[in-house]
Amino acid sequence: MTTANGNPELGKSNRTSSNMCGVTLMNNQNGYVVADVMRSKPGIRVEEYPSMIRVDGERKIEFDFDEISDALGFDFGVSDFEEIMSTHYGRMVHLDDKTVLFANPEDAAEYIDFDLKVVTN
Repeated sequence: MTTANGNPELGKSNRTSSNMCGVTLMNNQNGYVVADVMRSKPGIRVEEYPSMIRVDGERKIEFDFDEISDALGFDFGVSDFEEIMSTHYGRMVHLDDKTVLFANPEDAAEYIDFDLKVVTN
């Protein structure tokens, strides 16, 4: 199939995994501290914008609530994380002491009791 401009690739979806996951945080006092904690971790990229902060990573991102609590100076948990997070991509798993994002569902399967069955054609 050829598109109107003659480029057969235009409009096709690339279905390969980006191997990335991430969150958008509010750019407020708590969001800034959480992003600052994540900034020092390997494989994590933090980008600040006027009203939001992007935290992106390869394969897996762990938001450790004890580490974030220490940086903030008060207890920080799942509900606090949900309050400052406006969006995410990847499979998100909330645990008691951290929130983990996975780029690929297969990596999250053990946490979410998800049985990945082999599909044959």
